[in-house]
Amino acid sequence: MDNNREHWGSKIGFILAAAGSAIGLGNIWRFPYLVGENGGAAFIILYLLCVVLVGLPLVIAEILIGRTAQKNPVGSFRELSNHNPFWVGVGVLGVLTGLMILSYYNVVAGWSLGYVVESARGSFQHIGDPEKAGILFDQLSASWTWSLFFSACFMMFTIGIIYFGVIQGIEKASKIMLPILFLLIILLVIRGVTLEGARAGICYLTKPDFSAINGKTALLAFGQVFFSLSLGMGALLTYGSYMTKNEKIVSSAVSVVVLNTSVSLLAGFMIFPPLLALGMKPAQGPSLIFNILPVMFNSIPGGYFFRIIFFLLLSMAALTSTISLLEVITAFVVDEFRLSRKKASVILGGIVFLLGVPSALSAGRLENFTILKLTFFQLVDFISANIFLPLGGIFIALFVGWFWGMKKAIPNLLEGSVALPGFIVTIWSILIRFVAPVLILLIFLNSLGII
Repeated sequence: MDNNREHWGSKIGFILAAAGSAIGLGNIWRFPYLVGENGGAAFIILYLLCVVLVGLPLVIAEILIGRTAQKNPVGSFRELSNHNPFWVGVGVLGVLTGLMILSYYNVVAGWSLGYVVESARGSFQHIGDPEKAGILFDQLSASWTWSLFFSACFMMFTIGIIYFGVIQGIEKASKIMLPILFLLIILLVIRGVTLEGARAGICYLTKPDFSAINGKTALLAFGQVFFSLSLGMGALLTYGSYMTKNEKIVSSAVSVVVLNTSVSLLAGFMIFPPLLALGMKPAQGPSLIFNILPVMFNSIPGGYFFRIIFFLLLSMAALTSTISLLEVITAFVVDEFRLSRKKASVILGGIVFLLGVPSALSAGRLENFTILKLTFFQLVDFISANIFLPLGGIFIALFVGWFWGMKKAIPNLLEGSVALPGFIVTIWSILIRFVAPVLILLIFLNSLGII
């Protein structure tokens, strides 16, 4: 073990930080609109199945690699593969994926922060239909000053937390933000389900219609598990490297997955009961958050305050994710180049912000600049989310299941566990060796339009 390496101050600190890493825009923005477009409760059941078959086994595998090697993604794969250049390259892919995702994710996070301010200013008070809300969003996101200002603010918040380290920065922030996040989301759920006519939304989320399910829906559910759990981008591996050897991996991973999945489900109950109570259609697509919800809150008693609370919640969820993404590249630079954490966090945060500028301008000044018919924002999103993430997931499963192998992986997994039942280990090894790689490959091929 690296004795100079900082470790989590407590088990709950790791669980909250890792859950925060996974909880983000994928849960509160992407999950509800996918549920809305793909049959409600039936999609949720399919999603939960995917979490068990692919999500949890990969979370365990990624944390296991980090805890065993006690290093960043590149250092971990280098050590456990005996300097095999291919697997070192997989570690580099994880760091690069984190860098790419953070560059454009920070832009969207900046929009959510901007919407907190716009909500407080009353910018949406007199907007009566989603089309006008969409026009306002287009105007705001196209304004390079508005977009870059809030993107810069968000990156400064992120740098500030990483700057202070694992215990004083990430762990302390997670212990404050995660309970507040749950409190805000429960407050919005209670507000939504107590509206007159909310029963239709509750039924939509609890009564499955399996006729809405097809092969494409199943692949979307698997893809969402990846997006939602922050798999394949080195975040969980990096956080795992700050665990001590006497901490239980499986129980910690289960806690992280349960917290993450709970937020996704609560987001559904936060959005659909009021949406259907107000006579709006559930299938609203990606515009759900920035076009539909600002208008929806106008029809709810106390909507002015609940709108501010919602975008505050969205910003906080985004922040817990940007922290983990910046930590991936910071840990890499600190470990590999012996730069101090404080210098690394400031320099890398600045670089990531600059890399995100073309994405921020994609809705305005660079909207006509396209590569393969995609704006810069869309291109970076497509490459990182549709190519790099699934590739990272496949390689993690193949590395643990086949290259490193179960003879080495299982003893390291059991280290720190009192008595993990043998059948759990057997199920995990089957899922990580056979089920996960095949299902992730299907997601990958589907994202490229091959199947």
